Amino acid sequence: MRGHGFLLANYVPGNSLVHRLPLALKFLLVFGCGLASFIIQDWLISGAVLAGLCCLFLLTGAGPKRLWGAIRPLAAVLLVIGLFQWWQLGAPTAARIVLNILVCVVAASLLTATTPVQQLLDGVVKAAAPFKRLGADPERFALTIGIMLRSIPYIAGTFADVRDSARARGLERNPRALILPVFITSVAFARQTGEALAARGLGEAED
Repeated sequence: MRGHGFLLANYVPGNSLVHRLPLALKFLLVFGCGLASFIIQDWLISGAVLAGLCCLFLLTGAGPKRLWGAIRPLAAVLLVIGLFQWWQLGAPTAARIVLNILVCVVAASLLTATTPVQQLLDGVVKAAAPFKRLGADPERFALTIGIMLRSIPYIAGTFADVRDSARARGLERNPRALILPVFITSVAFARQTGEALAARGLGEAED
């Protein structure tokens, strides 16, 4: 099953400056990039920020292949968004919107490429700890994120496999041949994950 290379970049061991940064600063970088995507109104600034993040990503040693692997699944969607916004609001606005989305994707990939998953989840638990007094469960929140990080690439890989299979049978334009197998496989994966969690007593509310 393919899919491990979809969306965000996988962790790459290294000793770069970004690898050595505290997790809190990496979280702030991602948060700042997400906030900047709403604030920046000039596509030139968006392009400069994106170029800087891409350079930072490459300096970690993750390589251009992983960078492109994080962007490639969104290429078609970004093309459609860009063309629509160009038609509605003009080229500068379209470029700014697409570049700002890419800024968020590369920033998130920078985080996942330089941070082991377990360290990332431990950081989420610590960040959510202050909300425990309000009834939040940091451990369950981290568990949810861990399942999401595992599920999205799996489902993306399932879709790629189903699409290739449908293309081989000449059914690439048949929505049923694409959607139904992915839906069935995703439900089966969700049930298997739920049964595995239940068998280990994970995710259950405490008395």
